[in-house]
Amino acid sequence: MGMSQLVSNHYLLGNRAPVAEEVTAFSLPVQGAVPAELEGRWVRNGPNPMPGTEDPETYHWFTGAAMVHGLRLGGGKADWYRNRWLRSNDVADALGEPHVPGPRFGGREMAPNTNVGGFAGKTWAMVEAGGTPMTLSYDLDTIAFDAFDGTLPAGFSAHPKYDAATGSLHAMTYAYPDLADRIQYVVVGPKGHVTKTVDIPMDDMIMVHDMSLTQRYAVVYDLPVTVDFELAMAERFPFRWNPDREARVGLLPREGEAADIIWCPIDPCYVYHPLNAYDDADGNVVLDVCRYDKMFDNDILGPFGDAMPMLDRWTVNPTNRSVSAERISDRPQEFPRHADGLGGLPYQFGYTAELNVGLAANQPTFGKTFKIDVNSGQTEAFDHGPGRGGAEPVFVSKDGCSAEDDGWLLISVYDANTESSELVILDAQDFGRGEVARIMLPQRVPDGFHGNWVPDA
Repeated sequence: MGMSQLVSNHYLLGNRAPVAEEVTAFSLPVQGAVPAELEGRWVRNGPNPMPGTEDPETYHWFTGAAMVHGLRLGGGKADWYRNRWLRSNDVADALGEPHVPGPRFGGREMAPNTNVGGFAGKTWAMVEAGGTPMTLSYDLDTIAFDAFDGTLPAGFSAHPKYDAATGSLHAMTYAYPDLADRIQYVVVGPKGHVTKTVDIPMDDMIMVHDMSLTQRYAVVYDLPVTVDFELAMAERFPFRWNPDREARVGLLPREGEAADIIWCPIDPCYVYHPLNAYDDADGNVVLDVCRYDKMFDNDILGPFGDAMPMLDRWTVNPTNRSVSAERISDRPQEFPRHADGLGGLPYQFGYTAELNVGLAANQPTFGKTFKIDVNSGQTEAFDHGPGRGGAEPVFVSKDGCSAEDDGWLLISVYDANTESSELVILDAQDFGRGEVARIMLPQRVPDGFHGNWVPDA
């Protein structure tokens, strides 16, 4: 595919473009000092089409083959970096390798290209829409497709929420096209087996990217991005903005069934990523979300062509089924994270990646790293420098932390000046300290989607 063809698709340009090689490197150069308490792996996942496999005219950013990047830290050093395509059948065929074992829901494969992290003693790569999770070795080689030891009834999500009180994962899942009339609430226990599934009837098939979890409720984002049959028949990415579709938020009591959901109408919009959620003292549910006015309306190749996301707070009143909205920040931002252990609980700080308006090939998709006081709206911004942008900030609490923001931020930073990437470590309490460490990576890390810190312990 020539560059003249690629120019028409923003999602194959700049740092959204795939890399063509798997790399292994040891003893990586570091500027500054890696905090000695960081013993484990930083891992990151995203779509990375294999060379020559995609038509730029129809390629959708969410559908590329999965590639995981990882960096092992320990003893104040960066021991190794690896990036690996995950061996779904098409990748294995292209590389001349045997197919990996494990079930594929519906007999099909979806590249687990969206998130990666550790749970129940395994490293998991995940995707939505009916994809089966995949397990990886410590060194990020593919082991198998794994439906939680056969306990997962259909597909999973890229965004399970971890409940620290019970050690369980909670997810809202959908499966295209198998479960056209429902989504499923799935709970995975601390041993890595599904312990609960609730079928939630739907009139049509919606794209449910994420969910929220509070101590009382599992939250459904039922928003107007639904299957478009013309796109589906053309074998394109099948989801599109549906202006005639009602938008609503559903509160499912965590011990309840589908009939117990409290549905609350909201203005049409789309949300990929909530920052956090909690039950307030008045019995309301507080949802902090990155809100788009529209999604996949004119731009049907990726998420950024119709609107930019702003950080909003929705307060949902279960008694009168109303939702009040206020803007926390009108600076475009995405990929929100919060401190460890505060999922579903009242909190003060969130961390996000600034989104650059427009998708010019010669500028990073991301810009500054934001720290937001969600109660006051006050924002601190860390500027990574001209032509440099930081992706999703992963928060790691410091040993013996004494405050919510007492932690490290691990950020994949792309430098458009040199077309290279670094892992940058910031002190979340003190942006003025500058970069605590900059680890030079031997491979550009495309923008991709999500990552996590997986401690060796």
